[in-house]
Amino acid sequence: MQARWPAEQVKIEGRSRSWSQLADSGNRATFHFCPDCGSDVHYVIEGKFDGLVAIPLGAFDDPYFARPQFSVWEKRKHDWVEVVGDVDHSS
Repeated sequence: MQARWPAEQVKIEGRSRSWSQLADSGNRATFHFCPDCGSDVHYVIEGKFDGLVAIPLGAFDDPYFARPQFSVWEKRKHDWVEVVGDVDHSS
């Protein structure tokens, strides 16, 4: 899960390393992670999400920070994962 903001509203501090790959959509995803522990810090996806910075919700200290609004790639989820609540679903 992640939250996304316009890049101009995000200030990234500290060191990170990056790794890029082409997503199934054909768009490039660049992940920035902590060089010490390897945790994802933020990432960007070119194309449909240009100009947005995604931050994994696990990077925030507040477990009630945000609720999902939509779910994507559910066909790839493990059978034991259940997406509940008032969430828009796509494949």
